[in-house]
Amino acid sequence: MARFTALLFFLLLSASSSLAFGDDAPGWLRQAATIPVPTYDKKVSTVVLVDNSTISVGEDGLMTTVSSYAIRILNREGREEAVAAVGYETDTGKVKDFHAWLIKPSGQVKSYGKDETIDQADLNDVYDESRVRKIVAGNDAEPGAVFGYQTTTETRPFFYQSIWSFQKTAPVLSSRLTVVLPAGWQASSVTFNHADVPVSVNGTTYSWELRDLAPLEWEPASPTLLAPRLAVKYFPTEGAKNPGVRSFESWSDVSRWYTDLSDSQAAADERIAAKARELTAGVKTELDKIRAIGRYAQDIQYISVQIGVGRWRPHTASEVLAKSYGDCKDKANLMRAMLRSLNIQSYPVLIFSGDSTYVNEAWISPGQFNHCIIAIKVSDETKVATIITHPALGRLLIFDATDDNTPIGDLPEDEQGSFALIAAGDLGTLVKMPETPPESNSVDRQIEASLSSDGSLNATVRERATGQRAVDYRREFRNLSRPEYIKRVEGRISRGATAAQVSKVEPIDKSSEGRFDLDIEFSAFAYGQLMQDRLLVFKPAIVSRREALFLTDAVRRHPIVLDAHAFTETVHLKLPAGFLVDELPDALRIDGPFGSYKTTYEVKDSELVFTRTLAQRAGTIPAAQYQTVRSFFERIRAAEQAPVVLARK
Repeated sequence: MARFTALLFFLLLSASSSLAFGDDAPGWLRQAATIPVPTYDKKVSTVVLVDNSTISVGEDGLMTTVSSYAIRILNREGREEAVAAVGYETDTGKVKDFHAWLIKPSGQVKSYGKDETIDQADLNDVYDESRVRKIVAGNDAEPGAVFGYQTTTETRPFFYQSIWSFQKTAPVLSSRLTVVLPAGWQASSVTFNHADVPVSVNGTTYSWELRDLAPLEWEPASPTLLAPRLAVKYFPTEGAKNPGVRSFESWSDVSRWYTDLSDSQAAADERIAAKARELTAGVKTELDKIRAIGRYAQDIQYISVQIGVGRWRPHTASEVLAKSYGDCKDKANLMRAMLRSLNIQSYPVLIFSGDSTYVNEAWISPGQFNHCIIAIKVSDETKVATIITHPALGRLLIFDATDDNTPIGDLPEDEQGSFALIAAGDLGTLVKMPETPPESNSVDRQIEASLSSDGSLNATVRERATGQRAVDYRREFRNLSRPEYIKRVEGRISRGATAAQVSKVEPIDKSSEGRFDLDIEFSAFAYGQLMQDRLLVFKPAIVSRREALFLTDAVRRHPIVLDAHAFTETVHLKLPAGFLVDELPDALRIDGPFGSYKTTYEVKDSELVFTRTLAQRAGTIPAAQYQTVRSFFERIRAAEQAPVVLARK
């Protein structure tokens, strides 16, 4: 998606201020420096004084963007924010002007231009056309200084749509987007994370503005993107000159566009067909054939080469097979070709990776997506949790060929429940991705332990993870060295049993089954607290759960995003000779709209059996319901700290 973050304080000053070079700041920046700044919490390091942009579309389709941006640095940490940046595409655009200025508290001005500018490519891709020009002024900045920059860019976009973010995290005093269109053109907008922002229209000039935005603070389990955003579409009306750029009126339009762009790239030649036959030799069921092809696609090395229309169009399947590398759309495309050679139909799926709440069905744009996965048409014989039923296409198995930690039958957590576009020509639509139930993403923990009369503990732990919980275990195991992995496990054990000595860590990755097993043995001196040589006190919740209990703040500003997972634990703890149970915590059961939790205690034949279970349902909960959610987790926290008291006979 092409993104335009351009800024302008006064439209009438834009032409003259872009020419203000030398050791003097332009008028718009000097005026911004006079704006009074409210008092903020000491954690706030900068305040945005001006964040405005003007996008002008010519009759020939050329789009010119003039940007102005200014911040006041409030403390030493704010110096890192004295960075000017402008993105562009080398094949479709250029930067015509790029300058920055620093007004020091003394009033002295330092200007930055070509000599201080660096041009940077996206380091995540082997090669692409995207570049960012930067000016870094942090070494010169100091508290009280005002830093600002102005850019002018030209581009010919793939389609006339723009996303404007009114804020990142710092407070903003003024943020405005202005779109200037040719005669006969119109614009429309959709607002995200804020009440609808009213538009001011003067002829074919459209302007949206927000003022006095408070700082955004991260909160646990928040949506990834919290800032107010504006999505703008501009288009020629009937009879107006059209430069030939694509416009989208429905999600079917987007489906047809991407199908036309990608379908021919999934042609299956004889080499692809031969490879598919080799991978599925001796395999009988439809699901096992898909699994074999899926594992191969996941093993293709992820390398991104983004050139020309390749930003959207995948490379041909034959090319990806020959080179054995590609990005997300290349992997999905190769799978399509291989499956096609086996007479299994499939479709590319455009999705946003990183936040299942990101895509808004009201904003009809391919620019909402940053990732490509696959939907595979399956018969009734195939039964896994990630199948959806499409009204026109039938049963579709959804799979991400890029995430090599998530096998067929599962889907990465941040994609579950997201809106995604199935590109299937006229039949393509925006649909909700499947959500696996809590029991599909579970950890079952069995602990055999013995407690000595001096409070020392010996324990054997067996954990069996499935679904996305197994993915968590697998990713940790694969990404860390053996010493790092053992240290991570020891740290987790020590959170529940202080100063634990771990003697065994045995991970077993069963990725083809969607499982991960982990066996641990450890001892902990003085786990139980001996009091007056008569009472022995200990917590039956010996090992902490992997998911930390959160939501401890008194108030909440943002929605709470919960994933679906389940946890069960059974502890068989042999009690020390000469002691009897004096006090047991009360059994607990909590049921709510987003989950349930239960504990039980039983003593039989000198053994304490403790169980706890949690089933958490996926959902996004409004901040207004925060106290209900907080109470749920606080009661769990209290239950897992509750002690058992033994008394000497």
